[in-house]
Amino acid sequence: MPIKNVCPLCRQPSVQEFRPFCSRGCRDRDLIGWMDEGYRVPVRTDDDEDGEGGSVGPASEDGSRG
Repeated sequence: MPIKNVCPLCRQPSVQEFRPFCSRGCRDRDLIGWMDEGYRVPVRTDDDEDGEGGSVGPASEDGSRG
């Protein structure tokens, strides 16, 4: 059974001219999402990224850590 290409936003069949989207509207909505930074990779805000403890903080302007 062949896989249908569908628009990732509205799930309508995609159109070759706007692939992978179905229309200019969906394509533009996706672009606006990128421009507004709506698509982000989540980051951890705690200092202990590896879960091990004893992490070193960022360097200060003079190069020392602290």
